[in-house]
Amino acid sequence: MAKLDLRNRLLLSHLTVLAIAVIALAGVSRLYTPRYFVVTLERMEGQGLRSKQIRGQLMEGFEDAWARGMVWSILLGGVAATSASYFLSQRMIRPLLRMEAITRNFASGDLSTRVPPLEIPEFNRLAHSFNRMAADLEGVEQRRRELVSDLTHELRTPLTIVRGYLEGLADGTVEPSPEAYARLIHETGRLQRLINDLQELSKLEAGYLPVQLQPLSLAPLLQQVVRRFADQLSETGPLQLKLDLTSQLPPVYADPERVEQILVNLLSNALRYTAAGQVTVTAEDTPTAVWVTVTDTGIGIDPVDLPHVFERFWRADPSRDRASGGTGIGLAICQRLVELQNGQIEVDSQPGQGSQFRFSLPKLTKNP
Repeated sequence: MAKLDLRNRLLLSHLTVLAIAVIALAGVSRLYTPRYFVVTLERMEGQGLRSKQIRGQLMEGFEDAWARGMVWSILLGGVAATSASYFLSQRMIRPLLRMEAITRNFASGDLSTRVPPLEIPEFNRLAHSFNRMAADLEGVEQRRRELVSDLTHELRTPLTIVRGYLEGLADGTVEPSPEAYARLIHETGRLQRLINDLQELSKLEAGYLPVQLQPLSLAPLLQQVVRRFADQLSETGPLQLKLDLTSQLPPVYADPERVEQILVNLLSNALRYTAAGQVTVTAEDTPTAVWVTVTDTGIGIDPVDLPHVFERFWRADPSRDRASGGTGIGLAICQRLVELQNGQIEVDSQPGQGSQFRFSLPKLTKNP
């Protein structure tokens, strides 16, 4: 037996309710109306009306009139109720059929269709949720396409260089030299970093990368990371790296390894884009969190580009960043790591005046 669709189910339910009401009305009326009529006649006879001789005829006439009225009531009421049920069923089914058509468009790849506002409040809320889901899906699809395009672009450049050198070494147009091999090592290293960053970012977004939150004394960690980078810089060079801790920092509740990873990414970017001047790391104690700030005097970022800083593969200066070996994923990883530790990350920058990246870590409480 074929299953009924929702329209027919609604219509059948309305008709069932109508049938039950009619049966109840007819049954009660059939049982009690004639008796009430007889009681009424007896009361009238008590008042002097002589109707005993014609009581049988009156009863037959009453029952015939009652039956005719009941038939016409059922016919007219049934037609009216059926029409109303059909209209209401259509009104309820129409938005659902529209959503069904839109889902078919989604299945065919068209994610731009939206459900218009509906009259029924419950369906209107459903349509709003449906449109929000459609917008999210459209955004995911757009980011997927951008990711594939960016990955293709990122992989093509080092692979083209590696292939060119290998072909040159094979046909003799490129002399086997330490410089050639160093360039090959550099490009393969870029590929390795890109793959590692992508793998880490995918684990972060999928929730597979563990974050071990624990009480952490932040000052020694900052000193250790800054010292590691400062040892690579010349003391008399054009670029200086400083750590400024003006006050004693309270312990925070964070993952030491992930905090170090955030600092390394931020310092690497700051040093990469600051040819001369100063990179400063500071920490500030606030009522609920400790904010760590990395400030540089480098090339800066245009204000229109600031909303895109934490997007995958974003670059304010693509050619410069490719030459320096960045993958464009480090800041996206930083943002996700900070969020997993219940913190926030912000950026402020002006072209030619440098950039300031700051992130917060929650302070340690008695019951972390």
